[in-house]
Amino acid sequence: MSDLGSGEEGISGSKYNAGAMEEGTGGRSDFDSVGKAQTGAQQGEQELATKMLQIQSKRFYLDVKQNRRGRFIKVAEIGADGRRSQVYLALSTAAEFRDHLSTFSDYYASLGPPNPDNLPEDGKLKSEMMIKDNRRYYLDLKENARGRFLRVSQTITRGGPRSQIAIPAQGMIEFRDALTDLLEEFGTNDGGFKGDLPEERHMKVDNKNFYFDIGQNNRGVYMRISEVKSNFRTAITVPEKCWLRFRDIFNDYCDKMKKSSDTSSITADNNIQTPANSLK
Repeated sequence: MSDLGSGEEGISGSKYNAGAMEEGTGGRSDFDSVGKAQTGAQQGEQELATKMLQIQSKRFYLDVKQNRRGRFIKVAEIGADGRRSQVYLALSTAAEFRDHLSTFSDYYASLGPPNPDNLPEDGKLKSEMMIKDNRRYYLDLKENARGRFLRVSQTITRGGPRSQIAIPAQGMIEFRDALTDLLEEFGTNDGGFKGDLPEERHMKVDNKNFYFDIGQNNRGVYMRISEVKSNFRTAITVPEKCWLRFRDIFNDYCDKMKKSSDTSSITADNNIQTPANSLK
């Protein structure tokens, strides 16, 4: 459960399709799926605002969206060949990203001209990381033979999909300014719990792994308990408001099982002692 959208939510739309046609792409584009757009609408997703940026050969769409879980920004990148990629940012994360863009832009401005004969071994010039609930964002200013760019990678804890966009370094200021305009209009408040959430916990029993993750959305804080085996995974979500009741029920079962175990042990001891007493 997350306060952001997922890749299955309305990812198509006329603005994307029109752009793909203008690029003269052939074959099927992921943004041609009208069914997915209808699914997003059926889930009550609403687009509140959008901005389009043309940076070199790429188009970027910054969409402020709202669904039953709250507001977020979807950033979609459309390449010259019509391919798309996208990441999702909570409003507070978008504000943090905006600030990082300023820092990266200043660093980029301080660099000399690219030297194709002296590229960094891993291509990275500067890196930062952002964390929001169960999502991690890796920001890497990189350089290759084609130039310098900021790669933004989004990952989800344990097995979730990985997605990324690449912003040409020359467009970071323009991208930052567009984010700033949207955040000034819609704010940076995600709502919900304001403190630091507890870290995840892990427990292994026989061939099973149990993971305990604390997250939050616009409905409040919750705990996700995941059971994972080699070819099996399942999970339940427990709202924070019923943790105490959940704990009481669990403790009650523990007490009953302990009493039952103690009673069985006493009975077993008596059965062992009875034959010895009968011989006296």
